[in-house]
Amino acid sequence: MEKTTAKKTTKIDIKSKIVSGYVNHVLEHGHEPVSVFKFAKDLKMKEEDFYNYFTSFDSIKTAVWSQLFEATVESIESQEVYREYSAREKLLSFLFTWIEELKKNRSYLLSLYGNKKDVKSLLPTEVKIFKSKFKDFANEIILEGKETEEIASRPILSDRYDDALWFQVWFVFQFWLNDTSPAFEKTDAAIEKSVNLAFDLMGKSALDTFIDFAKFMYQNK
Repeated sequence: MEKTTAKKTTKIDIKSKIVSGYVNHVLEHGHEPVSVFKFAKDLKMKEEDFYNYFTSFDSIKTAVWSQLFEATVESIESQEVYREYSAREKLLSFLFTWIEELKKNRSYLLSLYGNKKDVKSLLPTEVKIFKSKFKDFANEIILEGKETEEIASRPILSDRYDDALWFQVWFVFQFWLNDTSPAFEKTDAAIEKSVNLAFDLMGKSALDTFIDFAKFMYQNK
């Protein structure tokens, strides 16, 4: 039993070594390594050993984005008060905590995504797993919001709420990359304003109330 645990720990350590080695290389050189062979050699490991954990540098970048998501969720869910939050407050909590995780990796993220126009129009391949994880998380929030009637159920539109929240997340990321305000105060403001707008739009509006009333009158005429 002890041997299995030791083997598993070693495997995790090597994987972490590769990820941290890649991040450090990007930080020191401003770009990713020129080849897996050279990168593995610098880490004093064989190239074939690298492929036991990752298939490419893109897969390492994917792992970094996954870690950002997992660290964020672990942090917010460790707070007892989080369970009492409304759907709106849960999304705010996620975004504010996520930004704190991004700050720890700002130089790395700027090296890869700063000043790149295509980031705005095309989602980098390595971010897609983060997007998938977030949308699963968002759908849980949306479901809770519908149960408490904080979020209105609407034909067709309800099925796209998770896409709308993802759009916000990617907007916040791009805004943060270019934010030069002290302590990223403008990013905090962008988070609050965008989340409030989203929930105001997803919430029950005067139009929804009018439609409900019209249906009631039609059914009872």
